[in-house]
Parts: sequence; structure tokens; C-alpha cells
Amino acid sequence: MTMKSLQADTLYRTCTLNGLDAEFSSTKHLAPLNEIVGQERAQQAVEFAMSIKEKGYNIYAIGRNGLGKRTMVLRYLNRHDPNGDATPLYDWCYVANFEDTRTPIVLKLKPGMGIPFKKDIEKLMQRLVKALPLAFDNEMYYSRSEQLKNQLAEKQQTALGNLTEQAKEQKVSLTLTTQGDYQLVAMNGEEPHTEESFVELPEKEQEKFETIITALEVKLRGIARQLTDWEEEFSDKIQKLNEEVALEVVSHFVKPLKKQYRGHSEIKDYLTAMQKDILENLDIFLEESEDQVALSYAALDKKMPRRYQVNVLVSQESEHFPIVVEESPNYHAIFGYIENATYKGTVFTDFSLIRSGSLHRANGGVLLMDAVKVLERPYVWDGLKRALRSRKLNLSSLEREVTLSGTISLEPEPIPLDVKIILFGDYQTYQLLVHYDPDFSELFRVTADFEDEMERTDESELQYARFISSIVHDNGMLHCDRKAIARIIEYSSRQAEDQNKLSLHSADIANLLRETNYTARAANANMIRVAHVEQALLRQEKRVSRLQDQMLHTFRNGTTLIDTQGDVIGQINGLSVVSTSDHRFGLPNRITATTSWGEGEVMDIERSVKLGGRIHSKGVMILTAYLSSLFGKSARIPLTTHLTFEQSYGGVDGDSASMAELCAIISAFSGCPINQSIAITGSMNQFGQAQPIGGVNEKIEGYFDVCTIKGRHNNQGVIIPQSNAHNLMLRKDILTAVEKGDFHIWAISHVSEAISLLTGKDAGDWQDGNYPPESVLGIAQNKLNAMRK
Repeated sequence: MTMKSLQADTLYRTCTLNGLDAEFSSTKHLAPLNEIVGQERAQQAVEFAMSIKEKGYNIYAIGRNGLGKRTMVLRYLNRHDPNGDATPLYDWCYVANFEDTRTPIVLKLKPGMGIPFKKDIEKLMQRLVKALPLAFDNEMYYSRSEQLKNQLAEKQQTALGNLTEQAKEQKVSLTLTTQGDYQLVAMNGEEPHTEESFVELPEKEQEKFETIITALEVKLRGIARQLTDWEEEFSDKIQKLNEEVALEVVSHFVKPLKKQYRGHSEIKDYLTAMQKDILENLDIFLEESEDQVALSYAALDKKMPRRYQVNVLVSQESEHFPIVVEESPNYHAIFGYIENATYKGTVFTDFSLIRSGSLHRANGGVLLMDAVKVLERPYVWDGLKRALRSRKLNLSSLEREVTLSGTISLEPEPIPLDVKIILFGDYQTYQLLVHYDPDFSELFRVTADFEDEMERTDESELQYARFISSIVHDNGMLHCDRKAIARIIEYSSRQAEDQNKLSLHSADIANLLRETNYTARAANANMIRVAHVEQALLRQEKRVSRLQDQMLHTFRNGTTLIDTQGDVIGQINGLSVVSTSDHRFGLPNRITATTSWGEGEVMDIERSVKLGGRIHSKGVMILTAYLSSLFGKSARIPLTTHLTFEQSYGGVDGDSASMAELCAIISAFSGCPINQSIAITGSMNQFGQAQPIGGVNEKIEGYFDVCTIKGRHNNQGVIIPQSNAHNLMLRKDILTAVEKGDFHIWAISHVSEAISLLTGKDAGDWQDGNYPPESVLGIAQNKLNAMRK
């Protein structure tokens, strides 16, 4: 039976750029594309999520790495400011809570106000640091404080003088000891009594003195209490005087600030509280306690009291929508943290050491992160969900949560959170989150599903050309001429494994353009031409094809046995694909089938030794079922078949060899030899229909390369399923060989066509309970019938 092979023009779809006007000769004349080509579905999902302000409409962007998910989203966000009518943006500052220093207060300011406010407070402090000591270093203050001191001294002297006179009248002296204590002593004339002289006094006189001294001591204690009260009163008056003096200075400088920020109640309240605190802590400015002052001035930025700093956590440089990409989403990077400082051996922290995270910077906008990286970091996923549910940013210490210790730390006032989270990830991560985390579907209600490929039409080729132009313009590359653009589009179609599709794996295209640009510049070219693209592709393949070259060498030196000529019974050339991390190539495999007396089983040797995968085993079971339908309609098949991949020492999986295996078995049953010049690939169903397989281009190219090694002749070729014809984007050397009639590719829709091509005989159709006796199936049936008898 003769079948027409495919024509060369059906094996590769050339790009003609019909949608591009003739005058557009290079990417120089092509306007760059602002969006990622072919991702309309994902873009609509992003637009929808960004337009909804309610809680929970965060985005999970699904797709393989390299599809340009992040690029597309960033371009959309930068081009269309979703904040046009929506979320107001603020500057966020932390300041001291003078009532409770452990709970710093947050100030919500208009965009751009944080830094100027911080500078205004710094200027205020610089002035106060100079002005307050001067206010207490002048004659007026000294005279007022001296007057208060004199009043106190006069009262003290009067009280003690009266008591001294009373004691003197009763022959008792009131003296002050070297230790600073008051002492009452009985007098012996002008001199105080000694112990000896006092003992010599009559008993009555001793008793009299003791009574007098006891009474005077009671009065002395009363005066001492009064002196203490007077000293406290004096301290209060001095404090009041200091506050009055300081108030004059502080209010003089604070008043203009209050006026400047009169429309901001939060700032006015803070300035009022700060003024009160300054008056209560004048020693910081007057440097009365050196250690405390040194610690209070231990600022890491400027020499000013730490408690009066303004910690600007977030400053909006403009009212443009904040877009933050977090490359390393650990806990501190996302949620912020509180630093510790050390000064002269003392470890301390305060509100000025609070540091912002990416959620703070993205507040009011969008935060983009990689889903896998978020899930890999401890405590980040739970913290993110907690923040999104509460819509608040609580800055708690991770160390305290982890260790469950009672370490003293700050508890800053939480900041209201209004942010969209966009996670980028693959399907597996998405499925795991949906299945194992019930909160995920509530918090990430929008899925942006990125396509792997797009339809190849004149319009889409034009879009793709503009996409290539955008990469060239963005990276400052040499411009591509028209033929180079067409070749890159053809490469994209080959990556998609479909003549009618284009791959949307933008990273592959960008990498190819970079390498092509390097090749063109190395050749001192002024433009990227098709020869540069071909050279870059060859170099790319050369770098990753070491394993392929090694395996092809085994065919060259005869280590791997293969026949590409002649006819053999029960032996056929199947085709397989070998994949490494960055390369995929095809190779032929010898498949053999032998028969012996038995019960009709097909023994899959690969499965028996656990080298066959589940899909391969399924394929063998399907061909066994088809075999039974051919020869076991009325009686059991009296043969057992042993089937194997020769020289296969690794795992075998996939069902793309099931048609080849069936043909080998039919050959073994009938004794009709198989043409070894022809290789075959394709899956089949229980009715013998050919089903499509993957890697068809690599399989054909692999067999062609082996034929070249073993010796080419014009009967060689490959059989593929008809449903794979649109996947063909073959190498040019194969196209040339097909065009000359030196190599053939047949597309079949049923395994019977393959049997006919491989044996050179008609396969045979079932008619009136038999197959035609001259057909392959007829010969096999007659042999089986003879064995049954």
C-alpha cells in the first residue's frame, strides 16, 4: 500500500508578517508594546481586582516562570493609576507618647508633610537646646531665685534663733555638729557641761536639765518638720519659677508651629503634649544630670533629645500610587521591626528606632511578592493574613512571639492598612493553598491566570513584532530587521510546538534577543539580521547539548544497536524524548516483540522489572485490548508475547510508543518483516485510532540525525499521528531533505495505516468473519487458527 508523505511546506510555517506594512523594515519603525502580548484574560482580572476597594480582593497571579507576569502587572499599574478616585495616601510618623513611653503614637499626615514636620521639630529642638540654658543664665532669674533662697534662709534663721534664745535662757546651748545635726547641751557657765561635770551636779539639777532638754527637743523636731515644709515650698516655688521662665521660651518657639499646623489637630495635640513634657523635663536641656542627659542625647542621627524626635516611617514623595516589589519577603522586611541601640553598655530602644516594612511603604497601593518565597519564610504567611483580616499594621516583636518571653519591648499604635497584595506563583502552589488554607480563598478572591501561548494570526504576529520591539527599546539593543523579526516569531511557534500558536514565554524571547544582540555586536553589525538569530540559536543549543552529543556518539560507534535499513520481523524503531533541565532532544529506540505458546498475554518486560511508568503500562494494556479485538473475537489467542525496549536501562514512561509496540507484535504474529528505514511515534486507543503525542519535532529530528550517522537513503522517514501535523516546525535541513524526496513524514489516523507502511502489505479489513488472506492481519489470523487446531 502506498501513502503520500507530507509536503515540505506543511512541515514548517514561515512567518511573512502580512500584518506589517512594507515600509516597516525594522523594530526602529515599530512602536513598542506597553502591555504583555496575549494576556488579555489576566489583565482583565487585574483591572477588576484593582477597581474593587472592599476587603479580600487581593490577586494571585498563576503561571509558569518567564511568562512576564510581574512585567505585565507593573506595566499596567504604572500606566493606569488605579488611585485616581480612590484611596487617600498619607505620611506616617511615630512620636513619643509622653504618658506611656511603651506605646508610641502614630501621626497620620498629608502626603509630603512628614519630612518637613520632622525638620521643623529638629529646628525647634536646636533652638530650645540653646535658648533654655540662656534663659536661666541671666541677672533677672538669679535675683528672683536668690530672693526665694533668702526668704527661706530668713525663715530658717528666725525659727532656729528663737529656739536658741529660749534654750539660752534655760542654760542650754543649741549647736550644729560636724555631721550636720542639731544638738542640745546643758551649759556650765559659758562652757558646755562635760559628762564628768554633769554627773557631779546634784540629782535634782540633772533632772531639771533633762526635763528642759526634752521639752526643747520636742520644739526642735517641730521646727525641723517646718524647715522641711519650707524647703519643699521653696522647691515648688523654684520649679514654678523655672516653668514660668521656660514656658516663656518654649511657647515663644512652639506658638508659630501651632499656627503653621493649625489645620492638623493631631500635630497640635502633639505639640501641646510636647510643650508640657519639656517643662517637666527641663534637666534634659539644662544638663543637670550628666548620665541621663547623655543617654537622652544618644541619637543615631543628630544631637537632640531622642524623646522629641519625629520618626518618619513612610514619606510619600508624591501622590502617585505606591507600587512596592518585595524581593526578599522575610518577616522584618514586610512588617517592619524595632531596633535596639547600645550606649555605654546600656541597651535601649524607643520609638525613634522603629523601622518600616514593605507593607508600610505599600499602604494605600500595591505590594507584589513571590508566593513560594512568602510561604518559605517562617511566620510571614500568618502575619500577612492577620494584617489583611484586621486591616491594621501591628508592629510587634517577632522575637517575643517566637520565644514567648516577657522581654520588655514597645507596643506602637497600629497603623490602618489599605493595600492590595499580588502574589505570583505556579498552579501547584495555588492548589495547595486552596486545599489546605481556608483563609486563602477569602483573602485572595481574584485569580489572574496567565496563558502559555496565543493564536498565531497576522494580527498576533504584528503584536508579537511590537513586543520584540519593546524588548529592543527597553534594553538598548541593536534593532532587528524584518527577517530577523520573522525568524524570532518562527522560533516562538517552535517553542509553542504548534504552527498555529505563539509561545508567551517572554523570558525565552528576551534571552534570545540578548544573545542575538551580543552576536550582532561582536560581528560589528549595525542591525540584528536573520543570520545573527540563527547563530545565536546554534550557540544556545551547543551550550546545552552535551548529553545529546554523547548519546548520538553511541549510535556512531555501534554501542547502541539500531537498524535504519533492511527488514526485520518483530523489530521496530520507536521514538522517544530525553529531557534535561534546559534541553530536550529525540532519539530512536529499538522495540522488539517475541512470541511463544501461551494464553494471549502481552508481557511488558519494562513493567515486570519496574522500569515502566504507569502511563506506559496503560498504553500496553490498551494495545493488548486492541489486539484481542483483532484476533480474539471467537477464541483465545494461543500466544504469549514478550515486549521490551532494547538497551533501555532507565525508566520508560508515556504511551507514545504504543502504536510501535502493536506493529512489532503484529509482525511477530504474522511473520511479516518491518521496514527498519521507517520509525514511528504515536499513541493509540482501543479502536486503533492514532492519538497525538508530545515532542514530535524532537523525535523526527533525532531519527534524522541517527539516519545521517548510520547512512542516509531515500526510503527513510517517520510515521506520526495525523493530529500532530499542526505541531511540526522542523529544522531546515530536514525540510530540504523532504523537498528532495530523501526523507519522508507520513501522518496517519489509524494504526492499520502504519502496519501497511511498515510491512509494504495491506493491513486488511475485517469482512464476513475474516481478514483478506493476503493481508498482514489475514496472514496472522491464519497462523493463529492453525495453532488453535
